[in-house]
Amino acid sequence: MYTVTKEIYFCYGHRLLNYDGACRHLHGHNGKIEVELSKEKLDPRGMVVDFSEIRDVIKTWIDQTLDHTMLLKKDDPLIPILKEKKERFYVLNENPTAESIAHLIYEYAHSKGFPVTRVTLWETESSFATYRGT
Repeated sequence: MYTVTKEIYFCYGHRLLNYDGACRHLHGHNGKIEVELSKEKLDPRGMVVDFSEIRDVIKTWIDQTLDHTMLLKKDDPLIPILKEKKERFYVLNENPTAESIAHLIYEYAHSKGFPVTRVTLWETESSFATYRGT
């Protein structure tokens, strides 16, 4: 099995609803994503996937959709205010935890045909969450 991994950095804000810790308040992170792609055989170029393809598709989507954006659960009462103020936000069906953001990016990469096997979101230098496909 051949594997390549691309690191992608982005900044985002979020808060967790129905949570008793400090993350119930609006706050931000300088996140790092690791996107792992795997194949049994290399393509004719001798690659799993060209790193520039990962950049052009996945990093571009993250930059345009998640970077410098408030990530919120769909029933967060802050959404109408952000909408009114024309602020950037992205709505998830669940709390925007590191786990759910890793899953979101995994699903996007998969939907674009990448042979993604793992997405890890480093929320801080010492805390990360990973989603692996089933």
